[in-house]
Amino acid sequence: MAENKCTLSPDDIKRVKGMGFLQCVGTDNFNARVITRNGKITVSEMKKIADAAEKFGNGEIAFTTRLNCEVQAIPYEKIDDFIAFLAEEGLEVGGTGPKVRPIVSCKGTTCQYGLCDTYGLSRKVHDMFFKGYGNVKLSHKFKIAVGGCPNNCVKPDLNDVGISGRRVPVFNAEACKGCKKCFIEEACPVHVPKVVDGKAVIDESLCNKCGRCVGKCPFGAVTDGEYGYALYLGGRWGKRVARGIVVNKIFTSEEEVLSAVEKAILFYKENGAPGERFADTISRIGFENVEKEILSDEILGRKEEILAK
Repeated sequence: MAENKCTLSPDDIKRVKGMGFLQCVGTDNFNARVITRNGKITVSEMKKIADAAEKFGNGEIAFTTRLNCEVQAIPYEKIDDFIAFLAEEGLEVGGTGPKVRPIVSCKGTTCQYGLCDTYGLSRKVHDMFFKGYGNVKLSHKFKIAVGGCPNNCVKPDLNDVGISGRRVPVFNAEACKGCKKCFIEEACPVHVPKVVDGKAVIDESLCNKCGRCVGKCPFGAVTDGEYGYALYLGGRWGKRVARGIVVNKIFTSEEEVLSAVEKAILFYKENGAPGERFADTISRIGFENVEKEILSDEILGRKEEILAK
């Protein structure tokens, strides 16, 4: 254990932590969390971060599990200058405290399996909720992830709210020839389609709606699929893991799923107990009751009242 050479008061350390600066243990130096908005930055932004690390820190940059850049070992007295330097390129520091945390996105926009524009959607989530709800104090941290498909690379079901792209296959049973070698069964990564009594059968309860079967049947049994989003509520990673529960609805537009995310935040703001994660709020109140609120617009009518608390 390194010798404690910190000369700062606990209040000093707490103040800058709220700004996104985490103490390098036992020192007067801090690691700064630079927000990437959706896990992606431009070349000019990367150059600015690199210059900041060299100018104010120890020349090293780490990457957080929330896909943000962490500039290391910035002296306490240089924090304000560091913030001003990054602001020249439109970059911000933050991402701590009991509120909406930085948004995480997979690369679904450019991925062969991607079913939605994850970078575009996660940027909207960033603007609407990380920024738009930036001053809204919640019961605890609130993490949001945007994934492109059921591969779940970004683990949407282990975030307080997770969005995941879907493509619901449209199955035309009349076109099915009951082939001994079923092409849609072969295309399915979880092997859900089965040929039963001369016809392919898809168990909707097992289908993960990845859309990989679309267009694979030479006789046109699955020629199309409706794009949409699954929404997970109440996931949590850490000391006590909780698997998010998926809402019983495929949201078919960005506007619809963004509205559902806002309702989830409002519900947590209104019902979360102090220090309680969203998973525990859901467990205490019951998922069915939470889902009912998410699928109606009633809570939006109390938005201003809830945010004013």
